[in-house]
Amino acid sequence: MNDRINTLDELLSDPMVKLVMERDRVQPAELRSLLEEKVRRDDDASVNPVTDRPNSDRLGTDRSIPPAHIVAESCHKLWLCG
Repeated sequence: MNDRINTLDELLSDPMVKLVMERDRVQPAELRSLLEEKVRRDDDASVNPVTDRPNSDRLGTDRSIPPAHIVAESCHKLWLCG
């Protein structure tokens, strides 16, 4: 857990992240609680109680955000980025 906390602390102390949070009126504690809740839900949902198998066995259950270069590539294909 310390690795996650250290990484999250580093993220929340990043100047660019601070600027975006200030612009969007988001408090660091609020963002931390939302991220921790998401991690808890993912940990709780890691096993399907009906089949007693990991949810990752099902197709299409990957809810992670794609890497930035993938998003940028798809934006350029759709002429959404300059």
